[in-house]
Amino acid sequence: QVQLVESGGGSVQGGGSLRLSCAASRSTFVWCMGWFRQAPGKEREAVAVISTGGGVTDYADSVTGRFTISRDNAKNTLYLQMNNLKSEDTAMYYCAATTPRTCRSYNRADYNFWGQGTQVTVS
Repeated sequence: QVQLVESGGGSVQGGGSLRLSCAASRSTFVWCMGWFRQAPGKEREAVAVISTGGGVTDYADSVTGRFTISRDNAKNTLYLQMNNLKSEDTAMYYCAATTPRTCRSYNRADYNFWGQGTQVTVS
């Protein structure tokens, strides 16, 4: 079992930045990780995913060039740096962990562990 706790959400004006963090209860270096988001009335979608070592990342087209996913395995923490935020980025953001077999998957069903989410509101 891995407990994940997100933080860093908040309200920001368009064009602003936020940095989300996801702290894990135990070592996560064996897990591939991802950030997902869910806006009201919409399905949860993948935003960014990262390999176990952090060397390989993928991004949804809607955030490419604006968001950066990273991880610090020594601190058991996953990050999402979000720049040039837009109103359409408003959503609850979740971090999740998956096995290497489904590493960098965009399918939320492949993820084994989830955090409780942190709200991001862009006005």
